[in-house]
Amino acid sequence: MERVIVVAVINEKKDEALQYRSVEELKSLVTTAHGTVVHTSLQNRRTADVSRYVGSGKVDELSELASELDVDLIVINDELSPRQGQSLAESTGVAVIDRTQLILDIFAERARTREGKIQVELAQLTYLLPRLRGQGLSLSRLGGGIGTRVLVKQN
Repeated sequence: MERVIVVAVINEKKDEALQYRSVEELKSLVTTAHGTVVHTSLQNRRTADVSRYVGSGKVDELSELASELDVDLIVINDELSPRQGQSLAESTGVAVIDRTQLILDIFAERARTREGKIQVELAQLTYLLPRLRGQGLSLSRLGGGIGTRVLVKQN
C-alpha cells in the first residue's frame, strides 16, 4: 500500500466548506486506489502557484515531510498543468499526480467490459500525452501503484 500526502490550495474566493469537503473526498479516493493518506497539507492562497502549485515554503515542507514519513506519492486536489507536476516532483523528489489522474487510475482498475476498458484507456492516453515530455528515464523504471495503472489489451 502506497503512503500518500494529499495537498490542496484553499482559495479565499471560493466556498471554504466545499473545498474542505473536496479534500475529504480526495482522501477517500486515495483509499479506494489502495493508498494510505499519511498527511494532509493545505495552503491558503488566492491562486495556485503557476510553476509548482504551492509556494516555495510549502514545497520545502512537503520535501521534508516526504522524507520523514517515507512517502511514495503526493496527490494534488486540483488538475495540475504538466509543468506544475514536473516541477513539484523534481522539487520534492516524490512522484506527483493530480485528482484527475487518480480518478482515471481508479476507473482503469475497475473497468471490466471491453467498451469500458477502451474508454478508460482513451481517456488516460489523452490526459497523459502532454505530461510525458521529459519522462523517458522515469518511465523506464515505472512500477505498479497509484497513478501508473494503464489498461493492457488482452486478446
